[in-house]
Amino acid sequence: MTEHAVIRCEQLLPHPPAAVWTALTDPELLARWWVPGDIKPIVGHRFTLDMDGWGVQPCEVTAVEPERLLSYRFAEGSLDTIITWRLEPEGRGTRLLLEHAGFDIDSPMGKHAYHGMSEGWPHVLGRIDAALAKPTA
Repeated sequence: MTEHAVIRCEQLLPHPPAAVWTALTDPELLARWWVPGDIKPIVGHRFTLDMDGWGVQPCEVTAVEPERLLSYRFAEGSLDTIITWRLEPEGRGTRLLLEHAGFDIDSPMGKHAYHGMSEGWPHVLGRIDAALAKPTA
């Protein structure tokens, strides 16, 4: 039986949901804190994320609730996972919750990706605040 693992992380950001939403959905801003990609918050939109040493990964947006939820298939055809971002207003800021689900940890690639991303995601989320604090060119 295949076991599918889930990574969950959260970050409290001192920015309103609209700003955090932009960090998740604007390609220029996304590249400043994570990776380059041609994301658009439109259900059915197919896009790629350039994961540097891991290659260009195909993705597809599966759910959008502006300033509340963004979900997409990630690394279709290889890793086949789902990334879901939830934004919750908290005080003057936003609690950003990430769920990266569907890792097949019975496969060597899935297990390796799960362990690497479990350690990596908290660091990646930690870069969003700096990207939002820096003025755009």
